[in-house]
Amino acid sequence: MFEKKIYTVTGIDGDYAHLMECERTDAEDKLVARALLPEGIYEGCRLSYEMMTYRIEDDE
Repeated sequence: MFEKKIYTVTGIDGDYAHLMECERTDAEDKLVARALLPEGIYEGCRLSYEMMTYRIEDDE
């Protein structure tokens, strides 16, 4: 239920960001209010979602 998911920010549209789940090929675009996301997001960055919290993934 609270498994970790990885998303890529595919677009930013005003107060909302478009996210795409990385592990699923059939994933649909997910629209999330930017107020729920960490500061400093940008198109192409990767976010992890775990325990109802989004975090920017470190570049490895």
